[in-house]
Amino acid sequence: MTTDLSAYFEEVEARFENAHDLDLGLEEEFQILDPETLALTGAFEELRDSAAPRLRQRIAGELLTSEIEVSTPRTLHFGQAAKQLLLNRAELFAHADDRGYALGCTGTHPFSGWKDQEIIDTPHYRMVEERLKYVAWRNNTWAAHVHVGVRGLDRAVAVCDALRTYLPHLLALSANSPFIEDVWTELHSVRTQTFVRMFPRCGIPDVFGSWAAHRSFYEELMATDCIQEFTQIWWSVRPHHRFGTVEVRICDAQTEAWQSLAISSLTVGLIAHLTQLYDEGRPLPVLATRYVEENLWRAIRHGLDGRLVDWAAGEESSAGDAVRRLLELAAPFADAIGLNPHLEGVERMLRDGNGAQRQTRAHREGRTLREVFAGTVEAARRSSLAPTRDDQGGAV
Repeated sequence: MTTDLSAYFEEVEARFENAHDLDLGLEEEFQILDPETLALTGAFEELRDSAAPRLRQRIAGELLTSEIEVSTPRTLHFGQAAKQLLLNRAELFAHADDRGYALGCTGTHPFSGWKDQEIIDTPHYRMVEERLKYVAWRNNTWAAHVHVGVRGLDRAVAVCDALRTYLPHLLALSANSPFIEDVWTELHSVRTQTFVRMFPRCGIPDVFGSWAAHRSFYEELMATDCIQEFTQIWWSVRPHHRFGTVEVRICDAQTEAWQSLAISSLTVGLIAHLTQLYDEGRPLPVLATRYVEENLWRAIRHGLDGRLVDWAAGEESSAGDAVRRLLELAAPFADAIGLNPHLEGVERMLRDGNGAQRQTRAHREGRTLREVFAGTVEAARRSSLAPTRDDQGGAV
């Protein structure tokens, strides 16, 4: 982090002023596994260093040596981003196969212990470990992030403020982590409980209202040595200083690509809806944090099996119906930015069950946690190495 904060923020402000609306990038995090035991294994550097050039450019390290992240290049059309995500998965899974590893795609690993994992050896993550210690050690979690370009910093902050309202809905849809440390937690997203409830400066941010207020808070944190760089604020939605995007970080990692693309397409459609409201001078749906937190807990605990509160109406509805109302908001933008047919995957998840529901159902039917996990690993591998028509946006 540069010590010249004025120059730093001038760069951030220029980045957002020159941003392209609704350009996007998709990030997915995967578990690196021993193919025999399906336990986590620390092979990030081997997989990164031995990857072909195109894949290697898209790989990033995360907190653990048993974790690997792959991102798409930025694109102005969701359909192009979807093709790149499918390509990433196909190349990464084939590469892992060649090197003798398996990959997992759930929000948590169901049995590998946190004490057995190693922190990746980079300056950033050495700093994270030094600052957080036990909190960092326990964070064995995997997520999917969506970056969406929003031009103008006041506009981006307004979108972040409003998008907070919908974070519980996106989490309920994406919940894919009922198991951790050999325990069926009976939560639908124990990843969120583990990460959001332990990390500082995490979860649902306050309402800022303007870039000036947002910038002032960052400056205070830096001046008082609370943070050394902006990425040490791990909010579930944030303006990303380096990319000039709104970054949505609430969702669990998804087992199959079509699920990841369904959730990402809904996220992009919601941001398109909010930017239109802002541009038309209409009020955005901004809630106080205490109301968002109540729905967030419901999403953590019950996922799509639960109910969310419509605070404007003062009533509950099923999580599925709440998500369907978001589909109605996103639908008008589907054709223009390529959200179809991936939005159809949202309805498929509501109909057939998301990751947490499917895993829980299999466990209730008598499969052990390890057997359920093995099923997700095989489903991820099969769909990534040989994408089906629905993975690529065809008929479901």
